[in-house]
Amino acid sequence: MDNSQKFLKMLSDFIEAGILTSQDLKKELLTSIKFKKENLVNNLDLVTREEFIILKKLIEKQQKEIRNLKKNKLRKFKKEKRS
Repeated sequence: MDNSQKFLKMLSDFIEAGILTSQDLKKELLTSIKFKKENLVNNLDLVTREEFIILKKLIEKQQKEIRNLKKNKLRKFKKEKRS
């Protein structure tokens, strides 16, 4: 069932249930869309801004350590090569 068919089915369900006013229809549609949005966000397994910042700092620290290790390894290799 594509999106337009789902929308029409939902609309007909609302009319059958006795939701006749436009305000009620608008409220039900907004509630339905909000629920679908929350489900989508939960399925994506997103992280909070705070978690993202912490992970970013951790990765930056690890990258710095890796650069330093590579630099030290290169120095050691050059030193051994000269000998």
